[in-house]
Amino acid sequence: MKNSIRISRVILFILSIFLIQSCEKKPTAPVISTTAVTAISYTTAASGGEVTNEGGAAVTAKGVCWNTSLDPTTTNSKTTDGTGIGSFSSSLTGLTAGTAYYVRAYATNTAGTGYGNQVTFSTNQIALATLTTTAITAITQTTAVSGGNITTDNGGSVTVRGVCWSTSANPTIALSTKTTDGTGTGAFTSSITGLTANTTYYVKAYSTNSAGTAYGLEISFKTSASLPTLTTTSASVITTTTALSGGNITSDGGAAVTARGVCWSTAQNPTTSNYYTTNGSGIGSFTSSITLLTTNTTYYIRAYATNSAGTNYGNQVTAITLSQDIKNIVSDDVLTIITNLGMPMYTGKTPPNLVNYYKLYPNALKNSNIPNDYAFGTTFYPLNFRFYNRDNNTLSVKFDFAEIGSGGGTGTGKGAFISGSGNNFSVFLQVNYTASGQTCDMIEVFSGTMTSTGIRDLYFALFMVDDHGDPAGIWIANGQGRVFYDSDGMSDIIASLSSKNNDSTPGISATAAPGVGVK
Repeated sequence: MKNSIRISRVILFILSIFLIQSCEKKPTAPVISTTAVTAISYTTAASGGEVTNEGGAAVTAKGVCWNTSLDPTTTNSKTTDGTGIGSFSSSLTGLTAGTAYYVRAYATNTAGTGYGNQVTFSTNQIALATLTTTAITAITQTTAVSGGNITTDNGGSVTVRGVCWSTSANPTIALSTKTTDGTGTGAFTSSITGLTANTTYYVKAYSTNSAGTAYGLEISFKTSASLPTLTTTSASVITTTTALSGGNITSDGGAAVTARGVCWSTAQNPTTSNYYTTNGSGIGSFTSSITLLTTNTTYYIRAYATNSAGTNYGNQVTAITLSQDIKNIVSDDVLTIITNLGMPMYTGKTPPNLVNYYKLYPNALKNSNIPNDYAFGTTFYPLNFRFYNRDNNTLSVKFDFAEIGSGGGTGTGKGAFISGSGNNFSVFLQVNYTASGQTCDMIEVFSGTMTSTGIRDLYFALFMVDDHGDPAGIWIANGQGRVFYDSDGMSDIIASLSSKNNDSTPGISATAAPGVGVK
């Protein structure tokens, strides 16, 4: 009996222990909430959570997990942000721009992992970069400086940047000229080249990222004016101390021409730091009188024109003033008169050899200063003449001539000097002329080009110096003159002054006008 009681007590003790143990609570997964997503960018965001109940077992890991699909778990992307209960913050990285994500906080203990409420957000979409265009500086005729400043790339790395420009508004990199000035954000400088002077251009900074190309505000500017464009007029009416030249300004370069004229020197490439004339302003042609020259001297002449861009020069021409010996024969005033009548003058110190007999025929009138004179082109009597006894040291020559035909006369050179170079020449003479028993003193000039068969393009000018009172009334008046030319282009070499060959030509009257010095 006693043994039975003892066994029952043991059994009751064992049962009570079992009942006590069966009443103890087992741990569960932690309880956690998810923090709203903030600080959203293109590839990052911020979230977190709060563990409010560990579930009967210590929390050994907590953070957030995310995915592009619903209900992300720790098998997806996650953070690890400590242990234990309480709140925490999480940084989400490695995201893709412009993408929707689902986020849940998590906490893990021995019983498992608990998840918080699910929140969703979208990363920012990559956009065009934000930039400005730098003001234009250092403007010249063909260049300028600009640039830009990229303040943000808006999620897409800037792979190329620069400025583009055009003469039309709204330039783009596809349709306009552009620079390439590195990568990334920040300020940059661009050199604009290859521009045209005095032209308006439109400029915009540009920046390219994965979203495309963005542009800064458009800025316009105008390049500086260029130098004027001009040519120099060949020297003419050259005397012993004067000459005529000038120029023609065909373009002002985009800025008003404020001064123009010619400059000259005995050295090549004269500038306005040498002698110069001032002949008005603006474009177009102009004439310049060059004075105070030295006799028998070579001068170099260039037209000039000045605008706000500076001074430009035309081509260089030369003028060789006549020698003092020539001035002793014919005054500068007379030379000017006959030159203005169209008489060419060749200057220089190396004229060709002229010694021979020649015939001027057909002897046609080119111009005169005689009121109501014969019509230009009228043919006068042939003129036979010769040059002889040339002196190469003094460049002097003797001369005589005979006018062949009714009313013709004869003359003898009282003094003659030669100028010219190469095959071109001019002979300046004092001539005593006799016709119909009356005499006079004239200035005559012959100019042409020497060939093996005669004188090509011969011109002949005369000017009445002294008609000796003209008792018979046959002479042109003092101060009057005529210029003639060989209308067939060649004055042939002949045998003597009395040669009668080729005195007339069919269709041309040799008696259409009287002698060259008579009325």
